Amino acid sequence: MLLGARKIRWRLRRQHLSLSYTPSIKLNFHSLSQPKVESDDFLPWLERKAGAEISSALSIGKSAYGTSLFASKSITAGDCVLKVPYRVQLAPDDLVPELKDLLSDGVGDAAKLATVVLFEQRMGNDSRWAPYIRWLPRPEEMHCTIFWSDDELELIRQSSVYQETINQRSQIKKEFLAIRTALKNFPEMSKSITYKDFMHAYALVTSRAWGSMKGYSLIPFADFLNHDGTSESLVLSDNDKHFSEVIADRNYAPGEQVLIRYGKFSNATLLLDYGFTLSSNIHDQVEIQVNIPHHDVLREMKWELLKRHHRPISNDVNGFDSSMDSFTIKEVRSGSGKGKGIPQSLRAFARVLCCASPQELSDLAKEAAEHDGRLARRPLINSSREIEAHQMLLSKLTQLADDCDASIKSLGPISSPVTCERLSIRRQMAQDLLNGELRILKSASAWLRNYCDTLTTTDCYR
Repeated sequence: MLLGARKIRWRLRRQHLSLSYTPSIKLNFHSLSQPKVESDDFLPWLERKAGAEISSALSIGKSAYGTSLFASKSITAGDCVLKVPYRVQLAPDDLVPELKDLLSDGVGDAAKLATVVLFEQRMGNDSRWAPYIRWLPRPEEMHCTIFWSDDELELIRQSSVYQETINQRSQIKKEFLAIRTALKNFPEMSKSITYKDFMHAYALVTSRAWGSMKGYSLIPFADFLNHDGTSESLVLSDNDKHFSEVIADRNYAPGEQVLIRYGKFSNATLLLDYGFTLSSNIHDQVEIQVNIPHHDVLREMKWELLKRHHRPISNDVNGFDSSMDSFTIKEVRSGSGKGKGIPQSLRAFARVLCCASPQELSDLAKEAAEHDGRLARRPLINSSREIEAHQMLLSKLTQLADDCDASIKSLGPISSPVTCERLSIRRQMAQDLLNGELRILKSASAWLRNYCDTLTTTDCYR
């Protein structure tokens, strides 16, 4: 049975919520043909280790985005371009048994696999994975936001990625302390492994690992494939035959870079977990939080009502979830219609928030009980209250858009003679991230404005 592989997801709470490469300038994955420098030793080594052919259609090379895979011959849509057996994939099960037994249940697969990588790194040329380990990017080549300085993070303070980065660093620190405690039984390792080493290994795993029913694993050779958000090709895992494979979704001529889709990820996810952005990302989205003011005399009643009718929201295609006061907005592509992109749960929250009496709250609860149990999913009967609810949302999104626009302007010129290459890259990524979020906020605001104007006009003609 073939299953689509997904990378590790250990998000603490928020939506921002695999494979990586080294970017150099503004990134555009649709430019496929790139100069390349062939590698003659890695694939033969991996095929000897696997005892099977991995690929006859691909070769390793260098592109503007770092290590990449190119078509070594003509490829037709539907062709299997690579097949990597499970036995040559690094997984948490490769952790030395003595250490595995010492780890608490609180240590996740990402930390375990990161420790596997650290052990192999420390073995150097004696590691049976040495040819693969040498190909992994160094910390200075990675741009995941956990590697950003405090000043660089200030560039994206307006985005939820800022807090996600802080949360992720905290999680990595927690995992490191647990691993370090267990490593005390391996003094030759514990003395040489620092927090920075562990953070690097952890980032390698969370940016490159893929999952199946077998668990999470690093898939050599497959992790040289770069990302195209419009591609239909994925890393698939066959748990019956114990291999991972990639099927081409289109034709490739010899010399073209072969691409897959890591997932339908926003720039927030791409930047946080992979260390790159797209200048125009169709999967961009924005997380917002809406709270009930403490001075609201009905605050406790409203929270109780919301909690009583709140249903856990299942993970979306990106593995993100939502809490009761946190909502993910996507681009609203039409100024009229149903406002697809603005969650109905957010509009419901606004309707509850704008209730001015216990009776109005009671009416909403009764309506929910009489229908499908969902709260305030229909327009309020009181049109002025309905307008007020959506104007509240409009005010919130307009302010967020203004703040986002100000952050973009504060970035200044992306490149200048006094700007180092790393900072220039990260400023461009910040701009891509904030531009995408601004686009989402503006589209949602436009729909809400039109909705309120329509209701107001309708009231005038009654």
